[in-house]
Amino acid sequence: MTPNAASGPSRRKFLASTAVATAAVAGGMPLLTACGGSDGGSRDGTTSGKDAAKLLPAYVAGNVVTPDIPSKNGSAVGFTSKLDLAQLKTSVPKKLGKGGRVTVMSPFWGSPPKDDNAYYKAMNDLIGVDVVWQNQDGNTYDQKLGAVLASSEVPDVVVVPGWNMTGKIPSAIIGKFADLGPYLSGDAVKEYPNLAAIPTDAWRRSIFGGKLRGLPMPSSYVTGIVPLYRQDVFEKEGYEVPRSCDEFMALAKEATNAKAKRWACLDMKWTAFNAFGVLSGNEKSLGWNETDGKLVYRIETEEYLEALEWTRKLFAAGVVHPDARLGKSNATDPGPKFAAGEFLIYNQDSSQWWSRTAEQATQNPEFTIWGMDIFGHDGGDPTLWAQNPAGIFAFVNKKASKSVIRDVLAVANVTAAPYGTKEYMATNYGVEGTHYTVENGVPTKTDQGNIDVMNAYVMVASPAATIAHPDFPEVARGQVEWQQRMGAFTRKPTFYGMQITEPARYTNLSNDFEQLEDDIVRGRKKISDMQQAVSDWRSKGGDELRDWYKKLLDDNGAAAG
Repeated sequence: MTPNAASGPSRRKFLASTAVATAAVAGGMPLLTACGGSDGGSRDGTTSGKDAAKLLPAYVAGNVVTPDIPSKNGSAVGFTSKLDLAQLKTSVPKKLGKGGRVTVMSPFWGSPPKDDNAYYKAMNDLIGVDVVWQNQDGNTYDQKLGAVLASSEVPDVVVVPGWNMTGKIPSAIIGKFADLGPYLSGDAVKEYPNLAAIPTDAWRRSIFGGKLRGLPMPSSYVTGIVPLYRQDVFEKEGYEVPRSCDEFMALAKEATNAKAKRWACLDMKWTAFNAFGVLSGNEKSLGWNETDGKLVYRIETEEYLEALEWTRKLFAAGVVHPDARLGKSNATDPGPKFAAGEFLIYNQDSSQWWSRTAEQATQNPEFTIWGMDIFGHDGGDPTLWAQNPAGIFAFVNKKASKSVIRDVLAVANVTAAPYGTKEYMATNYGVEGTHYTVENGVPTKTDQGNIDVMNAYVMVASPAATIAHPDFPEVARGQVEWQQRMGAFTRKPTFYGMQITEPARYTNLSNDFEQLEDDIVRGRKKISDMQQAVSDWRSKGGDELRDWYKKLLDDNGAAAG
């Protein structure tokens, strides 16, 4: 059985799994048919600067557990030591729950366990709240979310991932969910010490319509896309890790031997964007940055075109695996062919650094996967752009009583407990003996644990981004130190950390660019087609959207930090 070592970023990145990634990037989410409710909060725009500062919880760093590797340059904290259950700390010394009943709707990937399972019972007893889960299929969650938020039957708590905040859903969040400010803003949060230890940037992202509404799942702001490579093959063949785009191309040509069924890489578009310093494309507001007094969108930059052209040259040179040329690599698990050595490099979420290691630990002991530092395209330092510091939120029904809200916060205070505490182990692993065992300091889920302890309580709130793999501590160290090195080159764009709701008329303005990018790098379209598409984007609303963002900037100021 593969050990199950949970971590903050890994838990938040179940979207990196094949099923969830498909749901997250598929697009075309249906709109709500109706969104009742209004509390006077702005439905377009953002809240920042002094206005946001009044809403934010006071930050009080936790001192219950000391990480082996502290956060630096925006990295997660890291733990590399073995786990000693006898040494676990207590971060919630008394139950804050008052025994009430709380219903929670959340996306779920896999088969939900029975309602009365041992994990749910143990957690509810620990918290002092009767949490009743309304788990919904994560792959079709947008549809259920839209229907529920358009109805009058909204559960006490609803979890909303950032990728589902499309169409009218942001407006519904403002209309349907409670202001948590009276319970959490300023010193009020100190009643919930684990929530007080959540980084301020994550709370800033939880402001919707001028109110603090969300309970966040924090993450590192350093890019999560890592160029992963077969370190064992590199060492065997004497390959050097490239430090520029030219060096990457030279290595790719040397490593590719189509007759032997070996290619250098998969589609490296995401790494190309990072190497050329292209603004982020995984959230619209992050794609804007003020340069010399003018707001520029990512697709308007020379760097964007240069990154696409370099990626196109990789495909044209025949160094990209045929699956990627056919577009299959995004829809199928690349793991088996990576393990078989059919390609040596691919870019993917950093969570695969550990998961690939764990997969191959027993069947292929020589296998070593490692993360390649992102290089500047010309061999210099890269210019990287920060990701948002929280992307999944739990919201409380606006109609909930004060006692229900207090019970929800009691749940969140337990689920946000840091690694190395009894509460963290209960939330992430369940009951010792029933759901997991510990051998040589490594917790391993039992078959029952793999059934019961899935993505439920972890969705309510989480501690600061954490990486901990007791089974492979060298991977945990590698991941955190990679984030620290890359964090040194990471800049925050103009609207970093702001929860921005664009006017609905611009919702679909940029929808077709990802497909056009893929067509260009595969040689089906030309760079000139992209230039024409950018021109069309400007005339069809891009310039108007720029003016809208400029007013937002003038009214609210730039990102904090």
